[in-house]
Amino acid sequence: MGLSVYKPGQGYWTRVMTGIGVGTLALGAAVWFNDRVLEAYILTDASKALYWKAGIIAGTALLIGALMWHLLNKPRIVDFMIATENEMKKVNWPSKQAVIGLTWIVIVGTFMIAALLFATNFGFTSLFQWIGVLES
Repeated sequence: MGLSVYKPGQGYWTRVMTGIGVGTLALGAAVWFNDRVLEAYILTDASKALYWKAGIIAGTALLIGALMWHLLNKPRIVDFMIATENEMKKVNWPSKQAVIGLTWIVIVGTFMIAALLFATNFGFTSLFQWIGVLES
């Protein structure tokens, strides 16, 4: 297959967003690796640390880029992404007003459940303190 794109033009946005997501995860992993491993255990000599960090980050970026290119061009994965994008185009998305209304329902419901749990916790705490199971 080489460096050609499998089914170019199909599933473009799904591939782009998947690439962005994987790139973000890779960047987070590189930061974690730099903070937790490189600076703590491997790079103790400050004069060479910058070159090592740059080399490791560049190598990691190349490795993850090659892996993403390979995975995002496998026929099974690409066909799945194309099918997913086609199905998402068929969805009847709610209007802006419906989303706002449903969001308020979720927020109010969350506060009601929180208040109910608070009252239940307060009631059981008072009961257990009254019968002597909990100390004040």
